[in-house]
Amino acid sequence: METVDWLVVGGYFALLAGLAWWVIRQSKDTSADYFLAGHSLGWFIVGASIFASNIGSEHLVGLAGSGATDGVAMAHYELHAWCLLILAWVLVPFYARSQVFTMPQFLERRFSPASRYTLSVISLVAYIVTKIAVGIFAGGIVFSVLLPELSFAGLNSFWIGSILVLIVTGLYTVLGGFRAVAYTETLQTIILIIGSALVTYFGLKYIGGWGELKATIGSEMFNLWKPLTAEGVPFEWAPVEEVNESGEMVRQAWYFNTNYPWLGMLFCAPIIGLWYWCTDQYIVQRALGAENETQARRGSIFAALLKLLPVFIFIVPGMICFGLIMKSQSGGLEGVDFSEMLHEDGTIKESGKAFPLMVKNVLPAGVRGLVVAGLLSALMSSLAGVFNACSTLFTIDLYKKFAPEASERRLVQVGRWATVSMVLIGMAWIPVIQGSKGLYDYLQSVQGYLAPPIFVVFFLGIAWKRLNAQGCLAALLVGFAMGIFRLAVDTPPKIYENFAYTEGSFFWIVNKIYFQYFSLLITVVSAIVMIGVSYLTREPDYSRFQGLTYGVVSEEEKRVTRESWGGVDVGMSVLVLALILGAYLYFQG
Repeated sequence: METVDWLVVGGYFALLAGLAWWVIRQSKDTSADYFLAGHSLGWFIVGASIFASNIGSEHLVGLAGSGATDGVAMAHYELHAWCLLILAWVLVPFYARSQVFTMPQFLERRFSPASRYTLSVISLVAYIVTKIAVGIFAGGIVFSVLLPELSFAGLNSFWIGSILVLIVTGLYTVLGGFRAVAYTETLQTIILIIGSALVTYFGLKYIGGWGELKATIGSEMFNLWKPLTAEGVPFEWAPVEEVNESGEMVRQAWYFNTNYPWLGMLFCAPIIGLWYWCTDQYIVQRALGAENETQARRGSIFAALLKLLPVFIFIVPGMICFGLIMKSQSGGLEGVDFSEMLHEDGTIKESGKAFPLMVKNVLPAGVRGLVVAGLLSALMSSLAGVFNACSTLFTIDLYKKFAPEASERRLVQVGRWATVSMVLIGMAWIPVIQGSKGLYDYLQSVQGYLAPPIFVVFFLGIAWKRLNAQGCLAALLVGFAMGIFRLAVDTPPKIYENFAYTEGSFFWIVNKIYFQYFSLLITVVSAIVMIGVSYLTREPDYSRFQGLTYGVVSEEEKRVTRESWGGVDVGMSVLVLALILGAYLYFQG
C-alpha cells in the first residue's frame, strides 16, 4: 500500500461517513423507520442493497479461494440468481399483503405465534454461526494479508482488522438503522463492482489474457459440470478412499469422489438458494422496506442481474491466482509472491488469501487503493446487513412479545443493544471457522444444516393451504434439531486438531456423510413431518390467513398484483434466465 492508495481509501471512508451522516439526520426515532426505512426504498436501492448484503466476506475470501482450488465449480451457487426471480414473482405479493417487519412475523400470520418465535431463535443462531462470525473472521484475513506487520497492544493485524471493521460498521448501523444500511450499501455496491472488476482486468492482463489463463490452469477448471462425473465415470456411486495418518487406506464414506457431487448440487443447492434469497430476513428485509410491491419486485429482479457478476469478479480472480502460482513455480513468471497461501511442497494451504494476494501483487498504485476500498465495502455491507437483521428479529419478534407496551424509542434502543450483543457472541465462534476446511465450504455446510426446515415451512405453507400450525411447528423443531445435532457432531474435529471419532461409530458415520446429502435428508424429514402432522390434526381456519396462501387469495388481491408489473419486468426476468443458461453452456470445460 502506497501513499496514493491510502488517499483513495481515506476518500472512500470520507464519502461513506458523509452519506451515513446525511442518512442518520433524515432518520426518525420510530421502529418502522429504524427497522424498515419507513417503507420508502426504491427499486435501485432495494436491488443494490440485496447484492451488497449478499456479496460479503465469504465471497472475497471464500469464493475467490474456491476459484483457486476448484475452478468454477462453486459458480452453481452464484448462478442461483433465478431464486431472486422466485422472490420477485412468487413471494413478494404475499409479503406485500402481509405488511410484516420480519419473516418470523409472516409465519405467525400464516400459522401461529409459536412458529414465529421458533424461527426467530433459529435465525439468530444461524446468523451467529455463519454471517457475523464469518464476516469478522474474513475482515481479519484481509488485513493480515495487506498489512501483515501491523500490531498494537499485543494484537496482530488479523485481530486489529477484525475489530476495526466491526467498530466502523457497527457505529453507523447502530446509529442509523436500516435506512443507513440500505443507502450505504448502494454506495458500497458501486465501489465493490468497480474494484473487483479491476482485479479481474489487471489479473487477466498480467497472466496474458483469457486464452492464456485457460491454457495455464487447464480446461477442467472451467468445467461447471465437473460434479457430474466421478473419475470420468458418469453418475457412478463411489465412496472415497484416502490414506490415514498410519499409512492405511480407509473409506471416507458416502461421497461421490468429487468435491461437489452432482446429486447434491442438483437438489440441495437450490434448496439452500431458495431459503436464502426468498425467506431469509437478512435478504428479504430489503424487499419489505420497499415503497410498494412494484418497487420490491423490480429491486429483486435488478439484484438477480447483479448476482451474475460474482462468477467473473470473484471466482475468476481466484482462478487467475492459481494460474499465476503455476506460472511462477514453472519459472515462467516473476514478480509475484503467493508464498503465504502455499505449503513448502507448493500445494495450496490457505486458499482464502487468493483475492487479497491478487490485490497485493497485480494491481498498480492508486487502483490498489480503490480495490481495497471495495474489499472493505463488501466486508462492511454484509456485516451491516446482518447486524440490522439481528436487531430486527430480536426486538420485533422476541423483546416486543415480553414488552408489548414498549415505546417506539425504547424499541430502537433495544435494537441497538441487540446488535452489540450479537457481535460479541459471534466473535466467540471464530475459532471454529479457523479450523474448517475453507470459509465458503464452512458457510455452505452450516446453511445446509439450518435452512431445510425453514425452506419447507415457507414454500409448502404458501403453496398448500391445508397445512396447519401444528405441522409447521413440528417441522421446524424436528428439522432444527437434526441440523444442530449434525453441527455439534462436526464441531469437535474443527476445534481440536487431533480429535477423531472412532471409525465405524455412529458419530463417525454422521460426521462423514457429505453435508449436502445430510441437508437433503433434513429437507425430506421436515416435509414428511409437516404434512403428516397437519393431516393428523385439525384443518386450519382459512379466513385467518386470507391472501397469504394460494387458494385463499381474493380476486381483488390478484388484480392489485397484476397491475404492479409490466413488460419491462418480464423482459428483464427473461434476460436473467438467458444469461444463466449462457453461463451453463459456456462453462463446460
